[in-house]
Order: sequence, then structure tokens, then C-alpha cells
Amino acid sequence: MKHVRAASVQFEARPGDKAANLETVHRFTRRAAEQGVELIAFPECCLTGYWFLRRLGREELSALAEPVPEGPSSQALRDWAEQYGLLIGAGLIERTADGKLYNTYVAALPDGTCHRHRKLHAFVNPHLECGSEFTVFDTPLSCRVGVLICYDNNLVENARATALLGAEILLAPHQTGGCLSRSPHAMGLIDRALWDNREANPQAIEAEFQGPKGRGWLMRWLPARAHDNGLFVVFSNGVGVDDDEIRTGNAMILDPYGRILAETGKAGEDMVVADLDPSLLADCTGRRWLQARRPELYGLLTHPLGIERSIREVRLGEK
Repeated sequence: MKHVRAASVQFEARPGDKAANLETVHRFTRRAAEQGVELIAFPECCLTGYWFLRRLGREELSALAEPVPEGPSSQALRDWAEQYGLLIGAGLIERTADGKLYNTYVAALPDGTCHRHRKLHAFVNPHLECGSEFTVFDTPLSCRVGVLICYDNNLVENARATALLGAEILLAPHQTGGCLSRSPHAMGLIDRALWDNREANPQAIEAEFQGPKGRGWLMRWLPARAHDNGLFVVFSNGVGVDDDEIRTGNAMILDPYGRILAETGKAGEDMVVADLDPSLLADCTGRRWLQARRPELYGLLTHPLGIERSIREVRLGEK
């Protein structure tokens, strides 16, 4: 891996308005290119909107979806990646030739190629399929990149598998923070009035973003994904109104020791930029732990124990 200048963006997607959301992506991409950025990550489902998807029927969801990489959104990302000479990652709903629907993240590379990751643990809508493959690929930036979407990152096995496949940089697009969690000590809803009053009283909403409903929750686990697996992590997130929840932004970039290289606590759209130093990788703790593994001990990880449940049951409490 060589030095890479990376950017992470947070913005408030307009539900169902792909044209407006693409324009936001384009605007930030131009700004990033002016700053010498070589890799930029946007949030999960930022081109379609996210939390409102749970209210859509199959026909409505299918009408919003498009093929990847043949669809217009993927083509726009690919054109901009070539034009500005950087890797662009952004999320949407994918429709396959046989009609299956996925929560997908598109990574468009400056050489014209396109990769996609289908969310492994999709739950927002019962008509969405769960992906079945890890996504790790080489890039013209002389680095190997992996992708995990939102809940994918919460399961430690996914981050470890991505590292074992050689990822050096993990793109971690999210729509999180301010969630009505089933766990009593994880996140929690943010009062919509605080967001609506953010210009008059920015301290109130930013305190929520920095507290246990936002950054405080992320700090319990996100640095560990970087540290334990020896990965740079580019965490991108929605911010502001997401149907009946308020996303907390907290866009950040972490190094392979789990240290934060750049972050924002702004209650609004923003971009953070950091230079990723490849010299940190070789002897970082997580890389040495990968080398110290004893695979013969880990068969238990591949066997069902009878405690497994569907992702919608685990996340939403459905039976």
C-alpha cells in the first residue's frame, strides 16, 4: 500500500430523490478532488434514502432500485471516478436481472471498473435479500479495499474475514446513531426539535451527537474493528432527519491502531480528510494478532449453536 488521502462524508439524504442525492455526491467529490483526495466514502443508501425504505412495498422498492453496475447511478459514479481520478463509494438499492433486491454499496474506481458489496445483514425491508459474499478488491491506488455496510461491521467475524482477505482499508458506510435500539444501553432516539433548532442552539444537538446516542456508542466498538484487524477504517454516516429518527453523523477516519485521524461533530453535512500512512500497517497490533491465529481452534465459529436468529428478529424483534 502507498500513501492514500481519504475522505469521509456525512449528509442528509432526500428520501427517494436520487437526482438530488447524486448532486450532493458530485459536489463533495469535486471538493475532495480539489484537496487531493484519492478515496471518498459516502453513507449507506445515500442515493436512495434509508429508513423510509421500511415502509415500501416490493413494487415501490423495485421501482426505486436499479441494476449495478449498468444502472444510471453506478454509471454516474464511474464517470466521476474517472473524471476526478479517485475511488468513490456510495450506497443504493440494487435490482438484479431476476428481480432480487439488495442493499448495495458501489465502489467506482478511477480506471473505470466498478465493485459492489451487498449488505450481509439486511433488515430494513423484508423484500431485501442478504448478501452472501465478502467484498475485497485491489485498486489503482496500490491498496486493497474492503467494504462492510452498517450492521455488517457490528459482527466481529465480518471484519476479521475482510482483514484475512487482505483488506488494508475498510469502507464502513452507515445509517446509524439516534436509533431506537432494542438494547437498553445502546443509542436511543434524539428529539427532532433539537435538530430543527440546530442553528439557534447548535450546542444542544451536538451534545447529543457526541454523547451515548452517537459518538459515545461508536467508541465502544468501532476503534476495535480497526485495531483488532489492522485496518484503516473510513466511517461514513447519514446526518439529520432519516424518516422518524435523527442520524448523528460523526464521520471519521481511523488508523490501524484504532486512533482517530479525523472526525467531525457537526450537526450538518460535512467532510473529513486524512492521510493514510502505510508504514503503520506492517507491525501494528492487529496484523501481529492475525499472524498469531490458530485456525485449528476456531471450528466452533462455523457451526450453528441453535441460538442463531434471522437478522430482522435480532434487530427489529420480529418473530
